[in-house]
Amino acid sequence: MAAVPVYRWRLAPDGLATRRQLRARGLRPGDQDVAAQVERPRRRRGPLVAYLYSIEQAKPVRPMTPAKWAALAKANAARRTCPACRRDAEYVIPPTLGTCATCAFPSEQRAA
Repeated sequence: MAAVPVYRWRLAPDGLATRRQLRARGLRPGDQDVAAQVERPRRRRGPLVAYLYSIEQAKPVRPMTPAKWAALAKANAARRTCPACRRDAEYVIPPTLGTCATCAFPSEQRAA
């Protein structure tokens, strides 16, 4: 693998962008390799590294298909369904509780 150019923070040339910057423009890296990297120095720790990709070689983001939308809706519904009472909690159940608030704290619900 060839050496990748390393730039200091905020000194990268135009025409390069991180994954997030590409996504904000509606693009994705596609099949291209990392074009460069940016390093942000930190005290007492190693530098933060961000990989840069060429904007010219980037491809448009693939649109969501109906099947992907359905899979996403099913996954979100599973995150909202309480495994104890099998009801839709109408919020994402925290993994620390594992159940909805009604099932996790039954005595507090009766007192209210």
